Amino acid sequence: MDTAISFATPKSTPRRVPPTLESGVLLWLRENLFSSIYNTVLTGLAMWALFLTIPDFIAWAFVDAVWRTDDPQTCRDAAGACWAVIGEKHRVMLFGTFPYDEHWRGVLAIVLIVGMAILSAFRRFWSYLLFVVWLGVTAAVLVLLLGGVFGLTPTGTHKWGGLPLTLLMFVGTVVGGMPLAVFLALGRRSRLPAIKAICVGFIEIVRGVPLITVLFMASLMFPLFMPEGVTIDKFLRAQIGMILFFAAYAAEIVRGGLQAIPRGQYEAADTIGFSYWQKTNRIILPQALRIVLPALMNDIIRAFKNTTFVSIIGLFDVLGATATALEDPLWVLFALEAYTFIFVFYFVFCFSMSKYSEHIERDLKKGRNL
Repeated sequence: MDTAISFATPKSTPRRVPPTLESGVLLWLRENLFSSIYNTVLTGLAMWALFLTIPDFIAWAFVDAVWRTDDPQTCRDAAGACWAVIGEKHRVMLFGTFPYDEHWRGVLAIVLIVGMAILSAFRRFWSYLLFVVWLGVTAAVLVLLLGGVFGLTPTGTHKWGGLPLTLLMFVGTVVGGMPLAVFLALGRRSRLPAIKAICVGFIEIVRGVPLITVLFMASLMFPLFMPEGVTIDKFLRAQIGMILFFAAYAAEIVRGGLQAIPRGQYEAADTIGFSYWQKTNRIILPQALRIVLPALMNDIIRAFKNTTFVSIIGLFDVLGATATALEDPLWVLFALEAYTFIFVFYFVFCFSMSKYSEHIERDLKKGRNL
């Protein structure tokens, strides 16, 4: 009996249309500003507030503003901002009480520091040699500001001020504080009780007091313990205080990175016969610093802003120099414009360091996340 075998032909399924890829401004707006009723209401309130304030701000800051004049009465009669105060007082704001005819030395010092900061942003230059170059540039800046050699007019630190003082104090704090922070972090994890106790005591004592107290101790109390006739420059005392304060906080950040390294990394280094310093320098410390980079950069940014505290002990940074410039009764009414300029200055520097930190963090993570 013949059996017919039939094969059922499968029905062809209709081809599905691929999902539409949404991108662009509309997608960003929907996901970030109108993703829910709550976000939509907040977005509407924010837009309403901007609608009420932005036109008046533009009129005050740009349309009705006075950009250039040497007569403060012109600014008083104007309905907008008086940006002319920056042009009138910019030398005092940027250089403080530094001799007027020697401002070119301050400009050159600023160029050297900013140029080195830009050079340091390129990873190809990262090495111990860069640290040595930083020390050389710092010495050159000190020669420029102090004078007394190469035909430069001697200028005491009591005449320093403005932007060169701010940048020099910041660079000295970071360049001097980072190595000390690393040694303190390693010392706190040391198996030698004496070294560990010294490091723990130093870190906890310094972190237990505000920066103002450290600066007051360096400026007012420390000279009382010095032998009669022995004095240390006020700028140097303040710089040492800033270095110690920064190092104490950065040491705890570095210690957190050291604790995050898996135990297997230490054991692997011991297996191949590395000494303590080889293991720390080549394996442990690079990984630890990469882990704590965001927190460390946050502390560096804070160190930059902390330079404003030195005005309390009579050193006029760019903020203190601005306050001094505004003591002129003819221009004192336009402090808002002057401090807005300083706000923009600090924002540009801090924002640039923050974005650079994000770039380095992304760059170091390449090839690590699968």
